[in-house]
Amino acid sequence: MAQDEQVDATRAYYDSDGAEGFYSTIWGGEDLHIGIYTAENETIREASRRTVATMADHAPLSGDSRVLDVGAGYGGSARYLARTYSCPVTCLNLSKVQNDRNRRLTEEQSLSELVSVVEGNFEELPFGSGSFDVVWSQDAILHSANRRQVLAEVARVLIPGGTFVCTDPMQTENADEATLAPVLERLNLSSLASLAFYRDTGAELGIPMTTFDDRSPHLWRHYGRVLEELEAHETLVREKSGDAYVDRMKRGLANWVAAGRNGALAWGIMVFDKTD
Repeated sequence: MAQDEQVDATRAYYDSDGAEGFYSTIWGGEDLHIGIYTAENETIREASRRTVATMADHAPLSGDSRVLDVGAGYGGSARYLARTYSCPVTCLNLSKVQNDRNRRLTEEQSLSELVSVVEGNFEELPFGSGSFDVVWSQDAILHSANRRQVLAEVARVLIPGGTFVCTDPMQTENADEATLAPVLERLNLSSLASLAFYRDTGAELGIPMTTFDDRSPHLWRHYGRVLEELEAHETLVREKSGDAYVDRMKRGLANWVAAGRNGALAWGIMVFDKTD
C-alpha cells in the first residue's frame, strides 16, 4: 500500500465506530498499547500503565523536558508523564476521534496546561527542528508505510543529545512467512520492522540505539489477555462495534498470539540517543 493510502487507511480505521467501541471498552479508554504483565489475571489497564512507567525509567525526564508523543492514541501516556514529571507533553495523532477523547480526558484530569493535542501524521511532523528533548512512541510506527521517514522526522525534531524511547511490534529475523501472513493481512501491511531495521536506521540517521529491553513474551501475552477480555465482554462490544468487527478482531488477536508463541514476533523498549 502506498504511503498516503496507508495514512488514510489507518486514520479511517481508528476513527471508525467499531474501533472506538472496542478500544474504549477493552483497554479502558486511556491506553492503546502492549502491557507488561506480572500476574496471570492482571488487568490490561494495570499492565499498560506498567509499560509507560518502565519506559519512563529509560528516559531522562524532568520538569524541563519537552516531550513529543507520536501516535499518542488516547493520551494516557502523555498524562502519566505530565502528572509524574510535571513536563509539557505534545500528543501527535492521526485520529480525530481519539484526539477528541484525549482532549476531554486531559481536561477532566486538569492537565490541559501541560498536555496539548495536535492532529497530524508522524511522517511529516509539524514542528521545527530541535523542538523536543524526548520523543516517545508506543506501538504506532508499525502502521507506517515509510518507517524510515518516521525515524528521520524523529531525529530532526530532537535536540542534539535528545532521547527517543519507543516500543513497536516487530518481526524476528527468522520469522516464518506463513505464521506472519495473517498478522500482516489484518494490518494491511507487507511486513513489520525488525530490530535490525531499528538499529541500522537509527545509526544511519544519527540516533543510534543504546538500549533494547527485550520484553517479547509480553506481546503475545497481551494479545491473549485482550482476547480474554473481549470474550468476557463480548455482548457489550458487539453492541458497540458490530458483529463483523468483533469476529474479525477475535481472529486477528488469535493470529497475534500464535505468531508470538511461534517466535515470529519481537517486542521491547528501544532507546535511541541523538548524537551531539
